Amino acid sequence: MNIRTVVMNALLAGVYIALTAFVLPISFYQLQFRISEILNHLVVFDKRFFFGIAIGVFLTNLFFSPLGAYEFIFGLSHTILSLGITIFLGRYIKNKLVLMGINSVVFSFNMFLIAYMLKLAGEMGDQVFAGLWLFLASEELAVMVIGMFIMYAIHKRINLSKVLPS
Repeated sequence: MNIRTVVMNALLAGVYIALTAFVLPISFYQLQFRISEILNHLVVFDKRFFFGIAIGVFLTNLFFSPLGAYEFIFGLSHTILSLGITIFLGRYIKNKLVLMGINSVVFSFNMFLIAYMLKLAGEMGDQVFAGLWLFLASEELAVMVIGMFIMYAIHKRINLSKVLPS
């Protein structure tokens, strides 16, 4: 990995942290509304963005999460699993909008990990697991779908597939 790729991923991690901190009161617990999740679409354009996103999630959870170890295990696992699935599917699906749509569904479906984390941490309240999972998935889907169009518009102006050197 060359220095430009490392620097770009470090910047990406910083942007992820900053966007999450911007909406901090609704970034954890049962809301999990993180506008930084739109950055997950970057792996559609270049799989090497995986590292910046994963590091951003790790550091965000380290500095801001009130759930400590639960968030490290489940939050980071959610991101790594979802990004990995999208990167794998990207080998076969070349249409960027379609892949971003699938990425949105993958991240939303995998919110069962976050619902389970909240259950283990005793943060579910009176909610039924399936209800919390559906609620979290719908929040994630909303952010990711909006993010699809934002990222695609950015891609049209700055070819995101060519930001990192080959």
